[in-house]
Order: sequence, then C-alpha cells, then structure tokens
Amino acid sequence: MVQESYLRAFAALATFRQEASVSTWLSRITLNEALGRKRRQRPTVGLENIDALQADNAQIIAFPNMNTELDSERSTAQREVRKLLERSIDNLPERFRVVFVMRDVEEMSIEETAISLGIRPETVKTRLYRARRLLRQSLDARLGTAVKGAFPFAGSRCTRISEAVLRYMGFRGLAPKS
Repeated sequence: MVQESYLRAFAALATFRQEASVSTWLSRITLNEALGRKRRQRPTVGLENIDALQADNAQIIAFPNMNTELDSERSTAQREVRKLLERSIDNLPERFRVVFVMRDVEEMSIEETAISLGIRPETVKTRLYRARRLLRQSLDARLGTAVKGAFPFAGSRCTRISEAVLRYMGFRGLAPKS
C-alpha cells in the first residue's frame, strides 16, 4: 500500500500545490489508498469450506412458498440477459470497452483507471460516457421492440384507474378524459 501511495504521489508530483507540507500530502494519499482498498474488499469463502460442506452431504432446503418453476425461468432469463450484455460489451470499441470494464465491472476509481491506462481522468470520464451510450444503443437495438411491447398503453383502463384513484381521494368529475 505504501509503495502504491508513493507511485501515485510521484505520478502526481506536478500537481502538488504546496498548500500543505509534503508529509501531509503523502499521508493523505496513503490514507486514500488504504480507504480505497478497504472499500474494494469483499468477503470470500475458501474452497476448503465449500468442499467441507459438500463432504457433509449438505442439502439446500427450499422455502415453503418457493416456486422452482419460476426460479428456473428467472435464472434462464438472467442467463440470456447476461449473454446479451456480454456480447454488447464485447462489441464496444476497445478503448471504450477497457474503460467500461475497469470502471463498471471492476469498480476501479477514475484515478485508478487513468493511472492504469496512462490517460487523463477527463478522458476516462469521456470514454465511460461514450461506452455507456454505445452500450445503451446496442441493447436498445436488440431489445427495443421487446421492451416496447411489454408495457402497452391501455387507454380506457388507464382512464378507469385514474378516475377510481381520484374518487378515492375525494375528487369527483376531475379525471382527465381520454
């Protein structure tokens, strides 16, 4: 962590404004590095723990109201969406894809991404914005018609519901006409 902090300080030496002492500046960089590492820590389970559970013939107990048919449908749908998303990410231009993966998948900060790629933080922000826009356009092209058909406008039903809500709230005859 200290080595990484010194590397960051050396890389940003030109931006040191001398508003504080060098030791204070280095301490802040080190503290930020430590906090960043702490944020990225995720709880993990060792493989030996999983093997031990399997060795004990552990069984998964289903919840009483759990509908396994819906769960299999849901997991299948999630797999399909994941495949579609992965294909769309793979089709991004490399310079956008790398930034997108580092920022949104690996959850690296703007500064970490900029330093890793040797580009300015502003460039990271721009490339991430463009990657997200291209990804949105790609997904819209593939899913647009399916999503639009999923929520059709039901004019008479909408009017009926609006009138019922307004009546419930005590307003009579104020519902919009379709």
